[in-house]
Amino acid sequence: MNKQATELIASLSRADFGDDFRWGCSTSSFQIEGAVDAAGRVPSIWDTFCKKPGAIRDGSDASVACDHFHLWPQDLDLGQSIGLNAYRFSIAWPRIFSARGAAPNEEGLAFYSDLVDGMLARGIEPWITLYHWDLPQYLQEQGGWTNRDTVSAFVEYADVVTRRLGDRVKHWITHNEPWCTAMHGNLDGMHAPGLRDVPTALQVCHNVLVSHGLAVPVIRANVPGAQVGIALSLHPIKAASDAALDLAAVERHDAFRNRWFLDPLYGHGYPQAPLDYLGTNAPNVEAGDMQAIAAPTDFLGVNYYFPEVVRDDPDGGFLRTSVILPDGRERTDFGWEVAPGCLTELMARIARDYRPAAMYVTENGSCYDDHVGADGSIDDRGRRDYLVRHLAAVRTAQQQGVPVKGYFAWSLLDNFEWSEGYLRRFGLAYVDFDTQRRTLKLSGQWYRDFLLAGH
Repeated sequence: MNKQATELIASLSRADFGDDFRWGCSTSSFQIEGAVDAAGRVPSIWDTFCKKPGAIRDGSDASVACDHFHLWPQDLDLGQSIGLNAYRFSIAWPRIFSARGAAPNEEGLAFYSDLVDGMLARGIEPWITLYHWDLPQYLQEQGGWTNRDTVSAFVEYADVVTRRLGDRVKHWITHNEPWCTAMHGNLDGMHAPGLRDVPTALQVCHNVLVSHGLAVPVIRANVPGAQVGIALSLHPIKAASDAALDLAAVERHDAFRNRWFLDPLYGHGYPQAPLDYLGTNAPNVEAGDMQAIAAPTDFLGVNYYFPEVVRDDPDGGFLRTSVILPDGRERTDFGWEVAPGCLTELMARIARDYRPAAMYVTENGSCYDDHVGADGSIDDRGRRDYLVRHLAAVRTAQQQGVPVKGYFAWSLLDNFEWSEGYLRRFGLAYVDFDTQRRTLKLSGQWYRDFLLAGH
């Protein structure tokens, strides 16, 4: 057991965080729902990507995943039993529209309406993410996020969903991790649609941010008292050494990894340094785009997993940097560094530089190779200790005056972990994908005991 975690378990209390703190878990539609052909759903770019040889490490797909589409009542029961007062989930756009210009799919809307009602009946506040990477395939065939019409399609989709659910749902996240949408999907090809092109990736990134900004006033118009934000994947950037070249590499990497999103969202436009070295690869920006992106929001969602250590690398693409994995660092079984103090540092930096009205940790979690004991239990104390230490980091940020108002653990369930398939597990509950049985792990039991003891 981690010594620091042992000491924190004894000192950490739910009451430390305030009575109005949101305690949740996060999931996403493609990773858990399955039922890809049910109730009028059409293919997404991820359904297509899964069929590409070698795209998914174990050759699997998400056609069943956790079968949450059918098993959602027991999953919400699980969340209620843990003591969650909030639950972040995403809408599958391909369940809502089957084609550009088509009427909304009533069966898809009804599914999410029932899901929301199920949460409210269990005392769980629904937090909806409108886009968690599952773009309808028909839009990709028309250029995907490089096509400005996809921006219009997203705003229409946001309008339909918020009109239907806005009487009961007040918390809305437009996009999850635009970095991953753009860069993993269109620069390194790790994610759907699996492209590798710098100008495409940058245009996708820009258009996604524009779609966010244009959707914000639509959501507000449809949802009285709406709380609207966006969830970004953010990383403290550290230098591989004290050498001047590596320190300069940190500035370049941070400007693109973090500030490329934060600066325009908070009205500062894109950082000039990246624009200078991007040259003709820079995205096409239309009149009014930057004003749209800077639409005022009510909160910022921070998805934090690990810091990045970078060095200067003349061969390291347009950033001329390389991310390295220094020896001797504590890591999860996925190889991600465990650095809870960096979460405090990250949130303090955002509060200082951008002054968001509120911040929520909308994802934070860890991947370990779980083993089911002879008695059926899962002793995942590495994940439990990770959770404890990162909650303590949130508490420290609060004590420093950072307006962090909630924490959503990633994830409620083991699920389809994108290009890793079912090889990686992040859940507080173990899923046997053959039987669909859910079993609360030690980490989930600790979270439950922590939440219920203080309530």
